[in-house]
Amino acid sequence: MAKDILVGKVADFKEGDKKIIPNGGSEIGVYHVHGKWQAYQNLCPHQGGPACEGLMMAKVEEVIAEDKTYQGMRFNHDEMHIVCPWHGWEFNIEDGVACADKKWKLRKYDVEVRGDDVYVKA
Repeated sequence: MAKDILVGKVADFKEGDKKIIPNGGSEIGVYHVHGKWQAYQNLCPHQGGPACEGLMMAKVEEVIAEDKTYQGMRFNHDEMHIVCPWHGWEFNIEDGVACADKKWKLRKYDVEVRGDDVYVKA
């Protein structure tokens, strides 16, 4: 049966903030990005690294001109990624799916805001 874990107050989170909370013998990373709440187990499916302890960064995109010439790279801040600190595996913040290989993903948890409080259903 799922339990509700109090993460904290909504006011404690600014845009782009994260908090790692205990969940029995593991941890959950809770994110507030683009006005949405996401939560993932702090465990990279690659080799068990602490994925949620890594950076959160914008998607890097190559810029290709109409004539198909390479123009450089840019950051797309509309798509944010969690980057595992062990080996740099990137996961889309929206769904936890690995960017390089869609068969890998972080374990996702539901987040619920009740009044001023943020809870994770674990």
